Amino acid sequence: MENQSHRFDILSAEALRNHHLNSSLERLRGGLSWTRAAALEQFPQFDQAKVRAVEVKDHCLRHLDHYLEQLESAVTAQGGQVHWAIDAAAASQTVVDLCRKHSAHKVIKSKSMVTEEIALNRHLEDAGFEVTETDLGEYIIQLRQEPPSHIVGPAIHLTVDQVAQTFAEHHTDHPSARRPERAAVSDLVTEAREVLRSRFLEADVGITGANFLVADSGTAVVVTNEGNADLCAVLPRVQIVVAGIDKVVPNARETANLLRLLTRSATGQPCATYTSFFSPGGHAQSPPDRPFHLVLVDNGRSRLVGSEQQDILRCIRCGACMNHCPVYAEIGGQAYGSVYPGPMGAVWTPALVGLERSAVLPAASTFCGRCESVCPVAIPLPRLMRNWRAEAHERGLDPPATRLGLRLWRWFAERPGAYRGVTRAAARGLAWLGRRHGYLRSLPIGRGWLAWRDLPSPEGQTFMDLMRGDERLQ
Repeated sequence: MENQSHRFDILSAEALRNHHLNSSLERLRGGLSWTRAAALEQFPQFDQAKVRAVEVKDHCLRHLDHYLEQLESAVTAQGGQVHWAIDAAAASQTVVDLCRKHSAHKVIKSKSMVTEEIALNRHLEDAGFEVTETDLGEYIIQLRQEPPSHIVGPAIHLTVDQVAQTFAEHHTDHPSARRPERAAVSDLVTEAREVLRSRFLEADVGITGANFLVADSGTAVVVTNEGNADLCAVLPRVQIVVAGIDKVVPNARETANLLRLLTRSATGQPCATYTSFFSPGGHAQSPPDRPFHLVLVDNGRSRLVGSEQQDILRCIRCGACMNHCPVYAEIGGQAYGSVYPGPMGAVWTPALVGLERSAVLPAASTFCGRCESVCPVAIPLPRLMRNWRAEAHERGLDPPATRLGLRLWRWFAERPGAYRGVTRAAARGLAWLGRRHGYLRSLPIGRGWLAWRDLPSPEGQTFMDLMRGDERLQ
């Protein structure tokens, strides 16, 4: 996916006008946050597991070289091959070369954010391979040629009617094409399953991501609710795992602790329907000489180690920050113009594509702090976004109007008398403007805010004046 985050203002305005999107996001505003809360009520050890997860992830980052070398040794000892990719281009080219090496024609994939990050599908298709996404949400957006809108539910922005229309346009040879309607979700799921079945059986190469990479055993852990990753890993004659170097964990015990946090935070489940552990030659259904390749992707991750933004490398891709973000809940994920949307995307994207191309994303936050409060690995997302904002300001990347506003605010803030006079005048002026309706619909400044919501009219006094007049404080 080409980075479009610099168009955030345009894309977010389009999203707010999209009635289909607003309807779809209703499921997010209450659904996933409610299921997470319900799951945590049944898991009283959550806080203890969270503390342990932070300790383990930070430990791995401090000793990343050691655990990556241990992972490589474990994979190669079992007959697998490890490939190191410094950036997105190198990672995609490595996978293309592997597919050519094994004389592949058809490739199937399970859902993987890192393969979205490196635009793997486009590179494979440009090289002449037929690529099919097998996760239902990813399959739908592949047909629509759209980027994912959520790291857990990539098609969460679509309604059932939109999915039915997409299938009608692309499944022209399917028996359902003769039926005028595809009204039930179960019918759509059945139709996708029937179409994908032949893709599974005909594929030469299966590609998966990895939620975790277990260093001491050389195991890739993949979590799904559809079982498609298992078929991608087992049925084709070649298996390729593509994962970021930040996915490494020491052992199965620590992996189990992280899994308990991941599933509850992502979908509110005690555990996913399928939690699979893949190792070279580790499938009873597979011949012992079946090729297993692990492609380890850096793509800017190593630059974050030891930096003030390192904490983002703890991210386990649960999506909880998005599910609780008031900004994401209004505009969805595609408005961010990045593979990674929401609060975690506002931190990840500048690290991946450069702050000069994405400085608007860290600014797209109210800093309410909900993202940090629900993060299962305690990533201080507001602080990390503030770090990017401060760097953007130092480099002159923020808008000229913002810089002018900050200079004016600083001038008044350094002069208390002038500051009090201006704020009193502003409070009285805004109260006068809103005297008729009790709210404000437009102002010379704040047009972006007032274009979508009304501002309650101030009472005509500043906060300090109200405090002085409160008898309880006298």
